Amino acid sequence: MLEAFSTGYYFGRLYVQPYSGDRPVLQTDQHEQVGEQVYDDDGDRLPLVVKLGNRYLRVHREASMPTDTLAVPADAADDLDLRAPSEPEDVLVARGDHARRLLDMGV
Repeated sequence: MLEAFSTGYYFGRLYVQPYSGDRPVLQTDQHEQVGEQVYDDDGDRLPLVVKLGNRYLRVHREASMPTDTLAVPADAADDLDLRAPSEPEDVLVARGDHARRLLDMGV
């Protein structure tokens, strides 16, 4: 799902859909797989930090989500200028050290 992009990020493409929840989520197994790649499987499992457009999202797990889909709260989706739901969006996923810094800054 992800490919190296820079020293701070991996690049990926996900379908992004609004939903009625209160925080961004990714399907549980996929979240785990991405977490292993992003955090080099060091056991220090932090939330994923995804950059979508100009916004950083702290992404959590949700078993009911379809694979390859990032679900964002409806109010956040309104601010993201998303493409058609049938087209995947470019996303950047922060690598371990960069993700930790972003989380420390309150993302």
